[in-house]
Amino acid sequence: MEPHPEGGFFRRLYTSPGHVALPRGERPLATSIHYLLTREQPRGRLHRNRSDILHFLVDGGPVRYVTAGERGTVEYVTLRSGADHFLVVPGGRWKASHLVEDAPYALVAEVVTPGFDYADHEFATAEDVAHLGQAAAELAPFLP
Repeated sequence: MEPHPEGGFFRRLYTSPGHVALPRGERPLATSIHYLLTREQPRGRLHRNRSDILHFLVDGGPVRYVTAGERGTVEYVTLRSGADHFLVVPGGRWKASHLVEDAPYALVAEVVTPGFDYADHEFATAEDVAHLGQAAAELAPFLP
């Protein structure tokens, strides 16, 4: 695995050989990675992607995700082994993650559809979330 720009580590597992033409360019139909948070890298920075992302807790955890929409609605979802191990984050929604309950690590499989491209990815700044009111304060720990 290699360091991920948002924190933690990742390894690309799959890139679909099929492609789809979008207004922003051609993208694979789907891509997938393993994403790992550890005690040394326990937090993923706030970011968003234009594509939908499906998250599956594979091992370890729990890991908590915080998501926020443009109207300032903040939601928290904790992925645990068992029934609560899956999360969908729609494209365009801000997202961050962190280990909870003294978890030593969390390994998450992510599937992005249409497939991931760095041109569709954006890290949040304080200015990006300032208009979200109280939500901006909740998101501050996930900003650079």
